Amino acid sequence: MIITQTPLRISFAGGGTDFADFYTKEEGCVVSSAIDKYIYVIVKARFDDKIRVGYSRTELVDDVDEIEHELVRESLRKVGIKSGIEISTMADVPSEGSGLGSSSTVTVGLLNALYAYVGDIKPAEVLAREACEIEIDILGKPIGKQDQYIAAYGGMRYIRFLTDGRVDVSPVQMEDFQHRQLDESLMLFYTGITRQASGILTEQKQNIADRMAVLTKMRDQARSVYTCLSGSRINRLGQILRAGWDMKKSLASTISNGYIDELYAKALKAGASGGKVAGAGGGGFLLLYCQPAYQHKVRKALAELKELPFRLERDGTKVIFNVRR
Repeated sequence: MIITQTPLRISFAGGGTDFADFYTKEEGCVVSSAIDKYIYVIVKARFDDKIRVGYSRTELVDDVDEIEHELVRESLRKVGIKSGIEISTMADVPSEGSGLGSSSTVTVGLLNALYAYVGDIKPAEVLAREACEIEIDILGKPIGKQDQYIAAYGGMRYIRFLTDGRVDVSPVQMEDFQHRQLDESLMLFYTGITRQASGILTEQKQNIADRMAVLTKMRDQARSVYTCLSGSRINRLGQILRAGWDMKKSLASTISNGYIDELYAKALKAGASGGKVAGAGGGGFLLLYCQPAYQHKVRKALAELKELPFRLERDGTKVIFNVRR
């Protein structure tokens, strides 16, 4: 039996510049961090030759081609496993439409588990690259590359998407006390709105050619966040997030709505200095930067929402259980 633990993520700046439609013309970059909320993938051998997949439903099939869970199907094909296996996934938070990168987290964790199962441990770069191949190249999902890379590498990362297709991943270097300060100043609230990110992202992808100027500013913002965090100017993050959210809303028509705008305004009035909706937008989690002295006021203002306490995570995907018999 193999069990992998793979972190979900929050993104601070640069989202949208990790789409090929952008970074093949202009270098893209993001600043993202893994968080201590995870997706677990469990893999074990079966006595017979069937394939069992357990998630929100259960599949029991005789052949890889029959699997309806497309991430599982393509991951099995990628690793070369054809039969006699059971796969289950579990998540710490609702994975449907959370905005925390759950789909790519599943793919990275699944590849890590399957490679461990066959005794072929792969480094983070390979897991991230192959997850991108599955989701973007094979399945044609309208997504970028940041989620796969942050799930594989973990930590807080400055990720550059070069025009030749290469991806450069660098750690954001911070003193321990600054890391704690940032940790203590971030808040996540669940809006209660679940949405299919694919519709928002499809519109966003279609709009890229007309939004290059905005996306270039958002790319430059990611560079500013990197400089800000590695240069001990953490308290500037709130205003950068706020400016970035204003720009992000122009990328697609459904990224925000009246309810989200109302929640955001309440949070700012209560003392948060900035924030954004995680991921594609339209619902899921609201990320806020708020100094600890004002957080009780923000919680009171957003009392209708469920808060998700979290911490930044230093590790990427890893095997936490490996027993062979």
